[in-house]
Amino acid sequence: MGLISTVFIVSAQKTPIYKDKKAPIESRIKDLISRMTLDEKILQLNQFTVGYNTNVNNEGGVIKEIPIGIGSLIYFGTDPVYRNEIQRNAIEKSRLGIPILFGFDVIHGFRAVYPIALAQACSWNPDLVKSASEMAARETKLSGIDWTFSPMIDVVRDPRWGRVAESYGEDSYTNAIFGVAAVNGYQGKSLSDRFSIAACLKHFVGYGESEGGRDYHATDVSAQSLWETYLPPFEACVNAGAATVMSGFNDISGVPATANHYTLTEVLKRRWKHDGFVVSDWSAIRQLMFQGVAGSRKDTGFKAFMAGVEMDMADSIYLENLKILVNEKKVPVKNIDDAVSRVLRVKFRLGLFDNPYTPIVSENERYLSTESRQVTEQLAEESMVLLKNSNNTLPISSSVKQIALIGPMAADKKNLLGSWSYNGREDDVESIIEGIEKEFGKTATISYAKGCDFDGNDESGFSDAIEAAKKSDIILLCLGEKKDWSGENASRSSIALPTIQEKMAVELKKTGKPIVLVLSNGRPLELVRLEPIADAILEIWQPGIAGGSPLAGILSGRINPSGKLSMTFPLTTGQIPTYYNSRPKARPYPTNGIYQDIPTNPLYWMGYGLSYTSYKYSAMTISSSKIKRNEKLIAEVEVENTGKIAGLETVNWYISDPVCTISRPIKELKYFEKKEIVAGGKVKYRFEIEPMRDLSYTNSEGKRFLEAGEYFVMVNDQKVKFEIIE
Repeated sequence: MGLISTVFIVSAQKTPIYKDKKAPIESRIKDLISRMTLDEKILQLNQFTVGYNTNVNNEGGVIKEIPIGIGSLIYFGTDPVYRNEIQRNAIEKSRLGIPILFGFDVIHGFRAVYPIALAQACSWNPDLVKSASEMAARETKLSGIDWTFSPMIDVVRDPRWGRVAESYGEDSYTNAIFGVAAVNGYQGKSLSDRFSIAACLKHFVGYGESEGGRDYHATDVSAQSLWETYLPPFEACVNAGAATVMSGFNDISGVPATANHYTLTEVLKRRWKHDGFVVSDWSAIRQLMFQGVAGSRKDTGFKAFMAGVEMDMADSIYLENLKILVNEKKVPVKNIDDAVSRVLRVKFRLGLFDNPYTPIVSENERYLSTESRQVTEQLAEESMVLLKNSNNTLPISSSVKQIALIGPMAADKKNLLGSWSYNGREDDVESIIEGIEKEFGKTATISYAKGCDFDGNDESGFSDAIEAAKKSDIILLCLGEKKDWSGENASRSSIALPTIQEKMAVELKKTGKPIVLVLSNGRPLELVRLEPIADAILEIWQPGIAGGSPLAGILSGRINPSGKLSMTFPLTTGQIPTYYNSRPKARPYPTNGIYQDIPTNPLYWMGYGLSYTSYKYSAMTISSSKIKRNEKLIAEVEVENTGKIAGLETVNWYISDPVCTISRPIKELKYFEKKEIVAGGKVKYRFEIEPMRDLSYTNSEGKRFLEAGEYFVMVNDQKVKFEIIE
């Protein structure tokens, strides 16, 4: 027995615990950490790039040599064979065989590009967004990428900021719900599942408050705003299991996000117990010098690392300085070990130690599956918002025999993809004109004229556009933004379309023909001059590869539009910021606190959107007029489809606390639900109010409190009072 036991022990020692698939992950991490040198640990905390850098905003060229033992690579490629060669080199030529984590910006789809995030939220369909994220994860994983820098859950209230396109809009709760849907779609039931990838929440935190809508600028965020507005989406997604978090470029009231110990460590790690890791945004560590809080690269590395940033994206600052800082006893080894453990934990959870290589399948098997195309189309359909429909201009009548299709967006493909669509291909995009011809080609003659470019002063195409318009029964005027007018480093001083586009609209109006304005853009637009010209307005956003057919289906009536805005459209740029849940003003009188030269209300509030059918809301009922703190309140409303066609109706439920120790917004979105209602049918919508979850508020320290007193629950135009008693 003694001999047998000895042989067993010797045999068991041949396989390190960290390589044992059956061992608990935490045991594997501990074992591997104990075997690593300081140099090997520091390498795990660095991220380099491989391939051609496709992001024009990121400085730095191609890395010619990948250090053996590097922790992560941003993979600017789609070839799993090449990726596997890099991975094999890392595993077979390094002492411990630690796999590389491959990441990339898969923001709204990989090859099957979906609508931008701002549009996705207009669908008010989190299940559909989850499905889109699942499809994106599959294409991403089969291309050799394990980690996406998505979702972006920055609450945004200034449409001049280009990155509004990547957000789910102006509401904190909405960002939380759609952020969780995206995380669940990317990560699946388990990170080790075959087609799961790690999500990354960005940008932590308050980046959407960039001063004046200018990218990379400071944000003046109070502790109260931080907790009530900007942190809740991140907390919800951390609770949903998001694997990683990205620090922001912004300065949070004097302390840059990438050097902010309070948010990165006190809140994220200690209070929320996040056990994944934080990666800096591109070169954000080096930029601490530009932000005025560090005087050298070494100092930036010290401040970012001790604040709680575990991985250095692209700067090599950790590689150059962490060992020196450890030797100088400024950075404790235990902090290095904790940081490395967090990176390894994500790799173990992804299964990279046990299955480090990407399966090789053909492009046909990887991309643009039937299911992904279907999800893309449905998401585009439900994201498009009908903003105006005077005299039932839409859907287009069967009596229309001549259609004029005009504008720079009409035949364009590239710009329908939107920003952050690096692997999207124009050949995969269905243009507006292709969708229109497919939908109407057999019943109407379609005359196309570009008319003008997106910007510039060339009016030479106006005459062709006017001629086509005069021969038509209806004008489809397709205007909008180029894809690179939104996204990173795409701030604009005005959210109006260029003058050339507005001028052409004015000329077409003179023909007297009805105009359907079709808009494709990455932000809310100023439509104060265009709205009176158009008989109908349809916002299609940047829909990705499936723009033509969903749009054409709505125009024909084959599809009943159901999208509602996730962000307010100001009447003019001068109204910014305008958002639905501002706090009450000091003097509520009609002539106080208003603009003297323009109306004060925006053109379209968040939650606005028209349909081809009509809905009648019954009187809202609540289960009780008084409840205790630990009791639920049930609010219900029945919605009847009083029109002639079925429709998808989203009901948004709001609450209001008119008297509170801390003044609260006029109304706060707390729940939404989208249901199909057949023509003539009735559907009941129900909101189960849990007082601590739905009625409580947070103070500047992030502590929630619930006060007794009067509250209101609101739906549609109804407002019902109830009371919380002691």
